[in-house]
Amino acid sequence: MPLLHNLGVTLEMIKWEHSVFALPFALCGAMLAANGLPTAHQLTWIVVAMVAARSAAMAFNRLADASLDAANPRTQTRALPAATLTPGFVAMFVVVSCALFVLAASQLNRLTFALSPVALAVVLLYSYTKRVTRWSHLVLGFALGIAPAAAWIAVRASFDPRILLLTAAVTFWVGGFDVLYSCQDYEFDQQTGLHSIPRYCGISKALCSPSDWASWRSSVS
Repeated sequence: MPLLHNLGVTLEMIKWEHSVFALPFALCGAMLAANGLPTAHQLTWIVVAMVAARSAAMAFNRLADASLDAANPRTQTRALPAATLTPGFVAMFVVVSCALFVLAASQLNRLTFALSPVALAVVLLYSYTKRVTRWSHLVLGFALGIAPAAAWIAVRASFDPRILLLTAAVTFWVGGFDVLYSCQDYEFDQQTGLHSIPRYCGISKALCSPSDWASWRSSVS
């Protein structure tokens, strides 16, 4: 069936199985909030929310970057540039994923439901940040970094500033990893005017240690 085929291609495009790498951060936040294991109800809907949010974010990113992916030799074979999926189908997948995320949030507590549009805004709007700022890596990191805080709220129905320590750790870890990933597109970013740390300071300086970075900053200031 075309629908099942398109769904399979979409899931492959967004690498939905990689959701497993994002889940530990949310589950850590949930366990810290519960001082042990959350209830089965909470765990189920937290997992649903995480997978739905990541799926929506990845599919939306492919939509937002479709023209860029078509121009970039590294990404020309992705589903949208290769025309194996239509933008309309991917947009519908994003809408359904967002709706599933909001549903999951509503099954947890009122605060998670109220904050669900904010979480969606963070994970979706990241796709446009590399057009305006070199710090898009940290925005991506924050999109994943809010997972522990969101899971804490899902369990306790309240916010505690202490969970921001884990949010910050995840934000900077993912942001650093994204700097490494963006080195692949250094030349393309230069040609198209996209922003990244490697494009701003060069690949070698993007990969340097904090002390080396401080020395470089002082030398150019």
